[in-house]
Amino acid sequence: MTEAIFEITKAATFDAAHFIAQGEPDHRYRRMHGHSFRVDASVRGPAGEAGWVEDLDQLDTALKAVAAELDHGLLNDKPGLETPTLERLCLYFVERLRPRFPGLSRIVVSRPTINESCALTL
Repeated sequence: MTEAIFEITKAATFDAAHFIAQGEPDHRYRRMHGHSFRVDASVRGPAGEAGWVEDLDQLDTALKAVAAELDHGLLNDKPGLETPTLERLCLYFVERLRPRFPGLSRIVVSRPTINESCALTL
């Protein structure tokens, strides 16, 4: 029998403002506005000696710490998020979580109130 591969996921939320300085001069994206965001981080791998892929509490703590960096701020002010698309937000979370969680397999950033999301599968 082959070794079982599991995927665990934790979620965090944050609220932040942003604007996208592209497109027509009067486009609504150019005006500063805010969203409530949700981010899901998944780690994939076999259950190790401890019987788990990763400690869910450690994943939760790390994910919430990254979300707290962005909470109630202007996303455009963060290096790498000068154009804060959902795609760039996915990369932002990957860059900060992957060093601690090499089995990071997926990041999903969503704006639930407007039914938008972006997933990055690693």
